[in-house]
Amino acid sequence: MSPATSPAAAPQAPDRATGRERRYDIDLLRVLCTAAVVLVHASAEFIDAGHRTTGILGDTAGRFAVPAFFAMAGWAALSGAPVRDEARLLARLGRILRPMALWTALYLLASYVSGGNRDQAGEEAVRALFGSVEAAFHLWYLYAYVPLLLLLGVVVLVVRGRALPRRSAVLLAALAVAPALLGDVTTLTGWAPPGWAWSVPLSSVVYAVAGAALLAAPRRGPRALWAAAAAVALVVLAVYQLTVRHPAAYGSAAVAAVTFAVLGTVAGVRVPERARPLLARLSDASFGTYLVHLVFVTLLAGPAAGHLPAGPWAPVALAVTTVAAAALSFAVSLQWGRLGWRAWLG
Repeated sequence: MSPATSPAAAPQAPDRATGRERRYDIDLLRVLCTAAVVLVHASAEFIDAGHRTTGILGDTAGRFAVPAFFAMAGWAALSGAPVRDEARLLARLGRILRPMALWTALYLLASYVSGGNRDQAGEEAVRALFGSVEAAFHLWYLYAYVPLLLLLGVVVLVVRGRALPRRSAVLLAALAVAPALLGDVTTLTGWAPPGWAWSVPLSSVVYAVAGAALLAAPRRGPRALWAAAAAVALVVLAVYQLTVRHPAAYGSAAVAAVTFAVLGTVAGVRVPERARPLLARLSDASFGTYLVHLVFVTLLAGPAAGHLPAGPWAPVALAVTTVAAAALSFAVSLQWGRLGWRAWLG
């Protein structure tokens, strides 16, 4: 089975030697979610520039992406390509952590060179060890994704192997006790360490488990019904974000409804054979696209939104800059994949 990398973003890479048939519907969902993440971050630029309605509607259209990535992570860990031993689990985590660390350093360096927070560069670097930083804010997702993969991997190894993977269990325990330990350090020493972000919310675990069940189900009901439910849920989410709360929490009922409706719509769809090679390459490049896309969003969507006068052109500008940023991000990721740099760049 070829890689099923998820972030957004999404960095889950099952082992190649499982002998399973590739799920091109999962590839399609992964590429769709990666593009949706670009849309969400481009929409944020438009909101910051004063184009609130356009930005919120764009955010609404892509808000399912992060929960869907957690669902795909659950499917890969529990059904699609579960790890067979602890070495594979740790190697899988390494394929996420190496690019994550490198891109964090690159974004921090770019922020320093551009003049942002030069006086706090060291503090920002330390904060990156505990949780995501402003220069690479989009990587917050990985601080939850890594513990989720570790948790699911340990569960699979315990249930299937009936033995405790010691190193992984120790690492999982360390992540679990770290927040309380850091609180004790503050009490004893007066030093307040940065906030701890290496944790996974219960809602993300539910997305992973329920999403795995839905993606692995042999029968899911009429696709047209799922698509209609997705359309209705998107309208409800848009109204909610425009009138009640923006951004809507990923664990909210409105976001959950959109997410599972999208999963049900895409899961099991038959991808034409002529489109499969390109789709597979884009899917393999999705993690790298997630890591680099913020560069192009900042270069394209930010200036476009900032110089755009009030009026009907904001939705067009958002669509154009999102497509351009996504296309450039995929192209760059594909290129370093051809050069054999994916192990470090994602």
